[in-house]
Amino acid sequence: MTKPKIWLSSPHMSGKEFEYVKEAFDTNWIAPLGPHVDGFEKDLCDFTKSTNAAALSSGTAAIHLALILLDVKAGDEVICQSFTFSASANPIVYQGATPIFVDSETDTWNMCPIHLRKAIEDRIAKGKKPKAIIPVHLYGMPAKMDEIIAIANEFDIPIIEDAAEGLGAHIDGKACGTFGKLGVLSFNGNKIITTSGGGALLSNNEDYIKKARFLATQARDAAPHYQHSHIGYNYRMSNVCAAIGRGQMTVLQDRVNQRRLNFELYSNHLANISGISFLNEPVGYYSNRWLSTILVDPSKTNGVTREDIRLALEKENIESRPLWKPMHMQPIFENYPFYGDGTAERLFEQGLCLPSGSNLDENELLEVVKIIKNLF
Repeated sequence: MTKPKIWLSSPHMSGKEFEYVKEAFDTNWIAPLGPHVDGFEKDLCDFTKSTNAAALSSGTAAIHLALILLDVKAGDEVICQSFTFSASANPIVYQGATPIFVDSETDTWNMCPIHLRKAIEDRIAKGKKPKAIIPVHLYGMPAKMDEIIAIANEFDIPIIEDAAEGLGAHIDGKACGTFGKLGVLSFNGNKIITTSGGGALLSNNEDYIKKARFLATQARDAAPHYQHSHIGYNYRMSNVCAAIGRGQMTVLQDRVNQRRLNFELYSNHLANISGISFLNEPVGYYSNRWLSTILVDPSKTNGVTREDIRLALEKENIESRPLWKPMHMQPIFENYPFYGDGTAERLFEQGLCLPSGSNLDENELLEVVKIIKNLF
C-alpha cells in the first residue's frame, strides 16, 4: 500500500475563503473584476505598507508589466539574479531585451552586490547601461537590499524587486516587495498564501499602478466602444481568485509562523550532522521560510549527496526538490552574459528543499528527519 504523499508545499486553506467566494457567487461578481479585487489590493497594501497594489493573473505578469512601465524595449539590457526561477528572467525576453545574469552571495543566496557592481560597470564600458535590476528574495530570505539599492542609486538604475517567494519577510520591519521602485508578489498554489494562481505589483508610485491596471485590462481607452491606443494584456486577477486571496490574507502571519517553526524543527534535528548546513538569517533579517532548505557537502558526509537524500525521500512518497538551477546554466539562457564566481552553481549542486507546507504536522516532519538520519 502506497504511503500518503508528503508534498513539498501544498495549498493551505483557512476555511474563510469560501465565505468570500460565496459572496462573489451570491452577488454574481464572477466577472474578471469586482469588489474582492479592490479588497484584496487593500489587504496587500495594509500588510506590506505599500501605498498601491494591482492584483494580477501571475507574478510573471507583474514582472512583465514592471518592465513595460520602466520602458524596457528590444535591444535593452536588464540585470537579473541568476539563482532563481525562470519567471524572473522570461519577461525580459518577452520585451526583446537581453538578460544579464548576476551570481549570488553566500549570506542570503541572493544577488551579490560585488558582482552586481562589476556587471553594471562592464555593461556601461561596453556601451549599454542596464535599464533595470531584478533581485530576488529566494525561498523567503531577503536579499541585501541596502547594498543593492545603494549601487542602483549610484548608477541611477531602477529596481524591480522580485518578492514572489518573499511575502511576509522583511528587513528591520520593512516588507519585502517595498524596497524597489516596483515590487512583485506571487500567489501560485505552492506559495505562502495562494489564489490558485495570481500575483500582484506593488509600488509607492500611484501612476505606475494605474497604468499597470490599464495595461492589464487590454489597455481599453475611455470610450463607449472598444478603442485601443496601446498594446494591452489580459493580466488582471479575477474577482473569484481575489476572494480566495482575501480569505488567505486573514491567516498570512500564521502561515509564516508555521513555516518558520518547520525550519526550526529541521534545524534542531539535522544541523548536528556533519556536512548538512542551513541558511541563517543575517541580523535584522526576517525570512518567511517559504521553503526549508539544506546544503549537503559530500566531502563532509562520507559521500552522501543531496540527490541521495532526494531519492531516499522519493522512495517513501515524500516530495523534495533541488535548489533552483541557475539561469546562466539553463539551455535557453546559457549564451547570455553572466557575472559571478560559481556560488549559484555550488548551491544548485548541493542544495535541497525539504517539505515545508504550513499544513504538515510534526509527525510528517519527523518522518522526513528520520529518513535523512537513516542515510547517515
